[in-house]
Amino acid sequence: MRITTTVAAAASIAVLSTSAFAGGMAPEVMEPPVVVEPMAEPTSSVSPTYIVLGVLAALLIAAAVSESD
Repeated sequence: MRITTTVAAAASIAVLSTSAFAGGMAPEVMEPPVVVEPMAEPTSSVSPTYIVLGVLAALLIAAAVSESD
């Protein structure tokens, strides 16, 4: 019985002492969350509106030149 009591006491001391060292006395350090910014898709320097207007102007000029002949 004495060995069982000694083993039980030793086991409880071992379990309690390991949890005491788990956190320590230092203050908690909270690291900021990592934010991954999505990369912007490359855009062209010319707006698609200008391309459509240029094609429309070219068609109107071509139609005007072909009618005057």
